[in-house]
Amino acid sequence: MASLKTDACFMMHFFCVWHCSLVSALLYSHAGKILDQYRIDVTLATMYNIVERGGRPIIMTHIGRPYDKKSKKITIKKDDSVDAVVAYLQHKLRIRFVVPQFYVGNDDHGIHDIDTSINWLIQDLRSRKIGGIYLPNTRWFAGEEDKAENLQRFVVQLAGLADVYVNDAFGSWQPHASTYHIAKYLPSYAGLCLQDELYHVKSVLQPTRPFVAIVAGAKYDTKIGPLTEIYKKVDHLILGGVIYNTYLCAKYGVKIKGVQESDIELARGLVEQDRTERKIVELPFLVESDTLEEREEGRYRTINIEDFAAGTEYNYVVDIDPLSFEVDPCKGVLSSAKTIFVNAVMGLMPLFWHGTSKMDAVIDQNISAQKFLGGGDTLQEFKSLHPKLYHEALHSPKYYLFTGGGTVLKVIEEGDPYGLEIVKALIENKASSQHDYKNHHHYSNGHAC
Repeated sequence: MASLKTDACFMMHFFCVWHCSLVSALLYSHAGKILDQYRIDVTLATMYNIVERGGRPIIMTHIGRPYDKKSKKITIKKDDSVDAVVAYLQHKLRIRFVVPQFYVGNDDHGIHDIDTSINWLIQDLRSRKIGGIYLPNTRWFAGEEDKAENLQRFVVQLAGLADVYVNDAFGSWQPHASTYHIAKYLPSYAGLCLQDELYHVKSVLQPTRPFVAIVAGAKYDTKIGPLTEIYKKVDHLILGGVIYNTYLCAKYGVKIKGVQESDIELARGLVEQDRTERKIVELPFLVESDTLEEREEGRYRTINIEDFAAGTEYNYVVDIDPLSFEVDPCKGVLSSAKTIFVNAVMGLMPLFWHGTSKMDAVIDQNISAQKFLGGGDTLQEFKSLHPKLYHEALHSPKYYLFTGGGTVLKVIEEGDPYGLEIVKALIENKASSQHDYKNHHHYSNGHAC
């Protein structure tokens, strides 16, 4: 599923009360509605294998970002609930999932505890009266992103529900309670989707050349680390969104509305690096708009970077004109590439979609390249703009769709897919002796594996 912005992501984890497993899958929603089922569907194989082996699933999911890091407060909204995902699973699988209800305090710190009322549901799960338990949005719990007492208590409570943990959420690389710390308490495994994505990301780290990466985003400061490492590995780099606007401001000395001076300062390092290596492929034709609120004739226009002069001020640059992808150097770079990685939406969606649509079409014309797409917005807009091509890509050996584009960027930054904290936790768990779990019944309600 994908939202118009990447602030709505789900991670599904499955605990089974006999042979428990946690499986993570990234999903994107908007206003409580699933817009793309892909990130649920790719985890169903793991879920089936769990049940086929006698397991009973307890599922955990991240939705949105209800935790404010500055205020340390958690805002619980219906739009961030798991209801839409549960409804989809029940419709698709024809089995019943139950969402337990826990007490929410009045201190803006979310759900403090998994209380004992869940034990009645676990009994129903064991006796197959229900098909699965779906916990409330895990980010609603005080301990999920905490680093102290709340974290420890929450992890122990989670571990007490299950026998085994399976992580299937490639897109969730942050070491949180339900994606990292839980592996210290239960036998832990990588789900089928996670295994598949770790396998394919190696092709991005060791690509067939020429290798072209296309990266866009709304914030430059959050991409500076990955961009620096991507630049070292690619033959050509194409930028979009606010990231490209920031680069242009740093290189040409222009001012574009919405671009922060602090980000421009960060981008100057990339500009200097590219003066000698010349890897960045500049897209010459841009769409400037007087407003972000609407696409109104007479209030947006195409501009050319050849006309840039230091000190010139522009309104919002909201898209790449499709012509940029039809002329060299961009056309030649994309047509000759052997590996293409895309984590990019070029325009302000849904108003300015033309640049993204043309980019997707030009990339598809290169029938020899291996194409990797990743990120909630990237996949959602790919599906929305090119539904036929999207469904063909799902089964094409020339395409691979990652559930987490940000995770691919993190892997590139780290240089090793097994260096992700969530993966290291699984590896360390596997390396532990079975002796570490001989007292596991203490955490699993008396049902050891």
